[in-house]
Parts: sequence; structure tokens; C-alpha cells
Amino acid sequence: MHVEQQLARAGCTHPFAVLGPVERPDGMQVTVWRPDAESVTVHKVSDDNNKVTLKGTAEPGVFSGIVKGLTPADIYQVTAKYAQHETTSIDPYQFQDLAYHAVHYIDHSPQNLYQQAGAHIVKAGNESAIRFCVYAPNASAVSVIGDFNGWDARVHPMQKTDMGYWVLVIPQLAVGERYKFQLKDSQGNDLPHKADPMGYFAEQYPSHASVIHDHSIYQWQDDNWMQQRGEDRYHKPMSIYEVHLGSWRKPDDDRRYLTYHELAETLIPYAVDMGYTHLELLPVSEFPFDGSWGYQPVGLFAPTSRFGNPDDFKYFVDKCHQAGLGVIIDWVPAHFPEDGHGLARFDGSHVYEYDDPRKGWHPDWNSCIYDFGKDTVRQFLVANALFWLDKFHIDGLRVDAVASMLYLDYSRNDGEWIPNVDGGNQNYEAISLLRWMNEEVYRQYPGAMTIAEESTSFPGVSRPTDAGGLGFGFKWNMGWMHDSLHFMAKDPAYRRYHHDEMTFSMVYAFDENFVLPLSHDEVVHGKGSILGKMPGDEWQAAANQRAYAAFMFAHPGKKLNFMGIEIAQYREWNHDSSLDWHLLEYPKHHGMQCLYKALNGAYTNTPALHQLDHDPSGFNWIDHHNAQQSVMSFCRKGNTDTDLVVVVCNMTPMPREHYRVGVPAPGTYSVLINTDAETYWGSGFSVPQSVVADKHEWNGQPFSIEVTLPPLATVYWQLESE
Repeated sequence: MHVEQQLARAGCTHPFAVLGPVERPDGMQVTVWRPDAESVTVHKVSDDNNKVTLKGTAEPGVFSGIVKGLTPADIYQVTAKYAQHETTSIDPYQFQDLAYHAVHYIDHSPQNLYQQAGAHIVKAGNESAIRFCVYAPNASAVSVIGDFNGWDARVHPMQKTDMGYWVLVIPQLAVGERYKFQLKDSQGNDLPHKADPMGYFAEQYPSHASVIHDHSIYQWQDDNWMQQRGEDRYHKPMSIYEVHLGSWRKPDDDRRYLTYHELAETLIPYAVDMGYTHLELLPVSEFPFDGSWGYQPVGLFAPTSRFGNPDDFKYFVDKCHQAGLGVIIDWVPAHFPEDGHGLARFDGSHVYEYDDPRKGWHPDWNSCIYDFGKDTVRQFLVANALFWLDKFHIDGLRVDAVASMLYLDYSRNDGEWIPNVDGGNQNYEAISLLRWMNEEVYRQYPGAMTIAEESTSFPGVSRPTDAGGLGFGFKWNMGWMHDSLHFMAKDPAYRRYHHDEMTFSMVYAFDENFVLPLSHDEVVHGKGSILGKMPGDEWQAAANQRAYAAFMFAHPGKKLNFMGIEIAQYREWNHDSSLDWHLLEYPKHHGMQCLYKALNGAYTNTPALHQLDHDPSGFNWIDHHNAQQSVMSFCRKGNTDTDLVVVVCNMTPMPREHYRVGVPAPGTYSVLINTDAETYWGSGFSVPQSVVADKHEWNGQPFSIEVTLPPLATVYWQLESE
């Protein structure tokens, strides 16, 4: 089939072979494509008085002719007359060199991908234009479609390059224009309209259209934050407030989401007032299904438009930084959904996913798995990680479901997975990708950090790659979370039989740079809220949560709490509705909120509680053997001898008076936190606010203090400096 015939069927692979200007001895031959046009004239943009009528060819819609006086440097316009109307536009097919430029350096670095592929504003002579570039190596034809051409795949066929990218420059398009790609598979069959894999902005259902966006417009105001954000992060406090933007708070009518600007006005002041140091946002990459919470992303390069446009999201991040809050986003390279407008079988073949379902299909989430061994996919994912740090000043990437990437047999039975070349279950390709991603992040954005959600004992997750690790900055301590919640769910009468579930985490607490997570995963799908996990009557349940919260803030490791935990929300989190803010009218819930604010303050302002979070010298047990009474005591230390906090947890409702605790240093110890205080809806059991250590050896310590342990409470005693 001739190229001209392919054009009429939206099946042209190489339109540059026939369309556009070609120098001839007698002038410039111009061939244009205007399907359904009755006649066509051409003239220079700079001279609309000398129009040349082109002749129709054997194929309807193709017009060609010699235009004298037209040079390669001239830009020409095409006026096409149709039965009912007339259009004038600059011909896209005269900018072939500019179109090809998109792929010249695309594989030289990860960032080049999002700087070249997708839809980018360029200059075509003196004219503003959009350069489109999309990877579809096995497609037989690709067209740009949008409002500007009536979503007609015949109008703007793209040119295939040797690298598998398709390119075209279309002048006179503006920021805000909607577009997609129409692809035909290798057999010429039409595929669903595809959103731009590199699209910067996307519409919601039903169109899921990509939208042209200019990232150069927004002016950042966070220079001070960006210059200091990464300084000494391991020795500074990190208390993370994990947030689902769609359900943190709803407007009064509950019919829409708060916008990024409204969240900046409400969420940021709240988090700052509560004393959190960072926000962690459930995935903001564009996703089609609300019920996935963002963990089934399709538009990896577009912040979700549910809450505004990309510049609105920049404004939100900017305001966080100006208020002293870091921003971490959940990043999902482990899987992606099958939605027709997305990446699955993008050009009719497995462009992004493994082709064998034993590697390319995730049984837990019924979604595709990226082909981590394919160079183009690896560049796509690493480019995306860097993109968020570059364009949106994100401070950290929390990488979701790392374990599912590391193991070929993850959630698979025998015979359902393919061993690696050594016959083992490790996915070498995914391991290599994660190492490369971490190396690029820390090399190019040393102020940023990466955090792994990794639920196994894979070695060296948060160790440098040159030491054989995966290169993450931090790792979620899933073992601590599982064990400690299991202990707290027990009736206090039986906790003595599970004492090691609270103490075992210290065996491995410094093997990795841990974050202690109480995330969204622990308050959904029938697991109940954190308060709902706690045994006992109403008072005891709240007291258990308070004691547990203080234990968590005293335990080595950075902290993460999901929204709603701090107000003791009893019902499970529901992504469709707001948190139960009305609960703060009641003393129990207001008291819990006050405690979390106090814990954040104590953790942030007390060096002993954070300075050596990842150093064994910052912690020592005083007594971890008292299972019979379910009492634990330990020291947290800072860099100096006077930075010392003694923590005692009484995990039974039995108060204990005249309880002796060994301490490493003499002096006066004052109460820093008492979770049983009436301020927090505690019982207010009488506890002396300060005690003096005496020379009485106890618990293997040279000194000791005699204290009162309130029921179901954790108390911090801080050594007063002289």
C-alpha cells in the first residue's frame, strides 16, 4: 500500500517520506495532507498575498505543487477549504529536523526522557509549537489526536524513528490543549486511545486525556529550605504524618475534594501545629480508580488533577517548605493497572511489562509488572523518580512494595514463577534497577531521600550500593510494627506471655536505618483502627494507645503515623469520607491529640530521643526481663552525657508505686511525658514530677530512682542538666 493510501487509513508509518517541503530545480515542492479538503493553497507566513494553489493527487486529501520563492528557512501556512468551512494552519510536516531532535539525546541520561518525550513547547522558527514524542516500537502507526483536530487519527500521523519513538511537531497549539495518541498494533488493528506515558497533566474520567503543560512558569519560593533540607538527616528528628489527600478533610458539602490550595491553607498549618516534620502523601501520580488510593497509577509524570493542576501541586509543596515541612510521596514502580488508556500492551505488545505472566502479572493486585530488565523501562522508571525531585522539589520517595519487586516467587506458588539464571528467587533485574535509582537520586539530589517499604529480611536495604546494599536511605520497620501491634492487642493479663514481642525489635534495630510505621495499611480491610485494636473498656483502650504511642516515640528509629491515629478515630479509615474531626469535641479524642502533639514536641526538642536513632550507643535496656509485670525500661541518649531520657512502660492497668529503676547517671530526673496525665484523658494517678537518683545500684546501673508507674502508661524521665 502506498504511503498516500496509508494516510487515508490512519496507518502511515513514515509520513515524512511524502509530506512536507522538498527542494526541486524549479522551486520548493510542497505536499500536504488535509483529509476531506476540497482545495488547498499555500503561502509564506510572512506573505499571505501570494497564495499558491496545490493540485490534488490520486489520493483524496493529498495535495502537492511547486511553490516558487519558498526557501527552507521560510515557514508556510496551508489554507484548506472544506464543504462547510475553511481552516488556515502552519503545516507540521515542514519541521522534520525539529521533530527528530526529540530522540537525538534521549538515551544519554534518565532525565532526557521526560525532557524530550511527551509533549514539549518548542520554537518552530518564530512560531510556538508542541513537539510530541512517544515510544511505541511495535506499532504500525501512531497519530496525535485532540480537540485541535477533532480527535481524528487521520489528521496528524507521526513519524517512526529507528529508536522506536514516534515524533511530530505541531505549531500553534497552546498550553491546556487536550491530546492522546491513537496507535495501531503490528497487524494494523486500532488500539484504545492512549494517554501520554510522559504526560505532565491528565484529565479525570471519562476522558483520561493528557493536557499540555508548561513546567517553566511556576516561580519557587523555597530556596532556604532546599539549601538545608538534607543536612545531617540521620541525626535530626523525623516525625512523618502520612496523609491521603482525598479524605483528610472534606468540604462541608462532602461532594468534592479540597484543592491543593485549600490543603495548603488547612493541612499545612495543622501538621506544623501538631509538630510533625514531614508529610508523606499517598501516591499523587495520576490514577484512574479512587479505590486504589493511588497505588494503581497510570500517569506517572502527572500529579493527580483531582485537586488541581501541576502548578497547584507545586504551590502546595512550596508552602510546605516555607512552613518547614518536608514532603515525601509514595512512589509505585512495583506494578501498574491494565486500564485501556494506560501502559498495558501499549502498542499491542508488552512494551512496559514482562510478557510472561509468571513475571509480568501481579496476583495480589491483578495488575501488570514492569519489565525491570528492559533498558527503556529502566530509564522510564529512574527518570520518573528524578522527575518528582526535579520539577516538584519533593524531599523523599517512599518506594511501595519493594519486597514484591525483589522476589520472583512473591505471592506465587510452585510452578507459578520463573527462577533467575542461578535457579534462585531473587529478581536480579529489579535489584539492579533499585540500586541504579538510589544512586541517581543521591548523586543528583543529595538533599532528598529514599525510603523502602520492604517487609522481609533482605540484607542491606538501607546500606550504600558500594557496600553491597540496595542504596535506600531508610527502611520501614515492618517487624517492629507487626510484633508490637500483636502485643498491644493482647489482654494485659496475657501480655506477660508475649513480652518478647515488644523487646525483640532491639535485636536488629540498628541493622538498617529504620522508620517505625503505623501506616494506612494497618487501619483498613477489617484490621480496625489503632484504637480499635486496643483491648479493654473505653478508658483502657485509650490508655493502651497512649502508652503505645509514647513507646513508639521513644523507640530508636524515625516515626510515621497515618492521619486519624492522632485523634483516636475508632472506625476504620474510609477513603471516600473525611476523618471524624467531630470527635475532637470529646475529651478522650482531644486528649489523644494533645498527647501526639506533646510527643512530637518532646521527640523534636530532646536530642536524646532522636540524635542517635541509628546508632547503638543511643540506646540501652535498663530492664527488658520483667515480663511478669509487663514493665519495660530503657535509656535513650544523645551526643553528650547530659542528653539522657529514661523511659518506663507499664503495660498493665495495675499502678505500681515505689518502683525502682536503675539509671546510668546521678542527678535530678523530671517528667517529660506522662501518658496518664489528665491533659491526655489519663487517670491522673499521682506521679512526682521529679526524682533524685541515689547511689543505689539497680538493674545493673550504678544509680537508681524510685518512681510511680501509672496504669497503662509510659513515662519519660529526663535528666536535668546542671
